[in-house]
Amino acid sequence: MLTILGFAMIATFLVLIMTKKMSPIAALVLIPALFCVAVGQGAQLGDYVIEGVGNLAPTAAMLMFAIVYFGVMIDVGLFDPIVRGILKFCQADPMRIVVGTAVLAAIVSLDGDGSTTFMITVSAMYPLYKRLKMSLVVMTGVAATANGVMNTLPWGGPTARAATALKLDASEIFVPMIPALAMGLLAVFVLAYVLGIRERKRLGMLTLDEALAREPEPETVSAGTGTGTGGKDRLRKGTGASASGTGTGSAASAGGTEKEDADDDDEFQGLDPNRPTLRPKLYWFNAGLTAALLTAMIMELMPIPVLFLLGAALALTVNFPHMPDQRARIAAHADNVLNVSGMVFAAAVFTGVLTGTGMVEHMADWVVGAVPEAMGPHMAIVTGLLSLPLTYFMSNDGFYFGVLPVLAEAGAAHGVSPLEIARASLAGQALHMSSPLVPAVYVLVGMAKVEFGDHTRFTVKWAVLTSLVVLAAGILFGIM
Repeated sequence: MLTILGFAMIATFLVLIMTKKMSPIAALVLIPALFCVAVGQGAQLGDYVIEGVGNLAPTAAMLMFAIVYFGVMIDVGLFDPIVRGILKFCQADPMRIVVGTAVLAAIVSLDGDGSTTFMITVSAMYPLYKRLKMSLVVMTGVAATANGVMNTLPWGGPTARAATALKLDASEIFVPMIPALAMGLLAVFVLAYVLGIRERKRLGMLTLDEALAREPEPETVSAGTGTGTGGKDRLRKGTGASASGTGTGSAASAGGTEKEDADDDDEFQGLDPNRPTLRPKLYWFNAGLTAALLTAMIMELMPIPVLFLLGAALALTVNFPHMPDQRARIAAHADNVLNVSGMVFAAAVFTGVLTGTGMVEHMADWVVGAVPEAMGPHMAIVTGLLSLPLTYFMSNDGFYFGVLPVLAEAGAAHGVSPLEIARASLAGQALHMSSPLVPAVYVLVGMAKVEFGDHTRFTVKWAVLTSLVVLAAGILFGIM
């Protein structure tokens, strides 16, 4: 019964947010609460939620101060040269801009933190997409998929979890996987090229001067994979093609369309060389501080929440020494902080109920038990295929510490090496990064002002394809 209710809860949540019947934050709270009562454990709901909140509190703190830190870096102009450089290189070509998004997301992903990757990528690319009236779900989809492939780095999380769960060396898992992951990254670049070509056909190509002269739309619509009739067409406010290229819908952020109208001018100050928050004399200090912060994250010198807390405090103090200026910068980014941290704590209700009621455990046992005995010698392939849905519907901790050891034991009974099982388990990470249980994805859609349902509809099919490329490449190269 718990297995059926677990799958029903997840399906209900996804349907409601993808059809926009409920906001993600409301669905994350109310749906698990109702199902917790349905399984007869309503009395324990409070305990499950508190436990979930406790587990995700460090992540919420990290996101809060990371948003403030990178918000200040945007304000002071740290990323302005990147924006100008990319625009000059791309020459207002939508195809090059989409490919540039994939490349930038992949490079920044080397720090191993998805939230940081999305903050930097969206900060640099968002003004270009808005100026050229490009589809914002293309940006979020490409960035999330590229980061998902790169998330398999040993310091990114999944590889370390797999190594810990199966008592293996992380390098023995990761190094042989490099060719397969390279093929996955190549698939992302090819995807970015194809989507960019579609955007180019929809919008046409502009000169650099024409692009800079364009006024940004007060509110854009997620144009999906390129429906439309040409560069002269204007997207009407509140209507248009949805993320999947069909239907209607608004791409306003969770914060609301009215706010977006009011804040558009602020969003485009990234290309304004005269905005009052610029600190050109402190550029190299800010660049050095950011580099030091990312280095400390990679080297794990301190917990990431502490690093961003210290970094945000230092950045505010040095760049804006006067208290009114500091309060103004914090207030300017308060909406993003509230939306993202609120979403994380709402997700804590979902994960807390899913884990506390035992739904996750029963779902995992059912999936593993459903594998036919004849597939035993091919447990690596089975693990790779199961990693797609399981890492999407479960946290990485739940999959790698709860399910992977069972799969490895089943494989060992048929002579399949735990190393092969561990490598195969990484195949689903391209899809995992767009899971509603991943806090970083809310940073991505929040900063890009894209509805989570639009992002999900657009991205899932491409992320699944990328994950299958990684799995197929691993089999082809004899890695698993």
